[in-house]
Amino acid sequence: MKIVVAIKQVPERDAPIRIAANAKEIEDRELQYAMNEPDAYALEEALQLKEKYGGEVVVVSAGPERVGTVIREALAKGADRGIHIVGDDFAGRDALGVARLLAAAVKPESPDLVLTGLQSEDVGMGQTGVIVAELLGLPHATLILQVEIFGLERDQAQIKAKRELEEGWFQSIELPAPAVLTIQSGGTKLRYATLMGIKRAKTKQVRIVNAADLGVDAASVVALEEMKLPKKQKSTQILPGSAKEAAAALVEKLKFEVRVL
Repeated sequence: MKIVVAIKQVPERDAPIRIAANAKEIEDRELQYAMNEPDAYALEEALQLKEKYGGEVVVVSAGPERVGTVIREALAKGADRGIHIVGDDFAGRDALGVARLLAAAVKPESPDLVLTGLQSEDVGMGQTGVIVAELLGLPHATLILQVEIFGLERDQAQIKAKRELEEGWFQSIELPAPAVLTIQSGGTKLRYATLMGIKRAKTKQVRIVNAADLGVDAASVVALEEMKLPKKQKSTQILPGSAKEAAAALVEKLKFEVRVL
């Protein structure tokens, strides 16, 4: 079985972010990058499926030359080969534009399963994987924590997936293969690349594809007007009433305003 995993390179969580003078992009200077965490969980799920059922794991990523580092990281962890869609203008593309490029690169692979992270840590729209599914004409499901495959011996693969819903609820669904799944973080434990894996990654194939050569219209339909850093602010609220009343009011605020309960 062939599994394609879409991965993205994003700024590290603790990296100091500076907005460029045009207020439309992040300054690339001295910025450290890493693999998008939800995509790392998608990769881990693909590698576990490969170990259980056999097959091939192909990673695909879009971006400038530096994106090659996360592709090599995925290869070091156990992916078999990579596809790098090269371009320097991805920061200004919306989810639809990127999804069109990914779908065009994935379609010739004829995969049995396509996995993406639920969302990216930098933009967080949670749309790219779903749009890829629509462009490929494949069924899809989101918020996936666990995947099982059955029916491979009959060449009629079916996918059984566990979805995370709200308030601690879960859902078990079945889909025909091929399909697209967006993976939720935390469903499994991420592996580290071994020294042997890092050495092997240097010999694995990474196919370079220029975005312009894919022949798709990847123009953005969503315009970015301005990018701002969040303002730090502090505020204090005194909850009136008795201790019981104040506690009830606090719970309401934590639940509906702060959304931590």
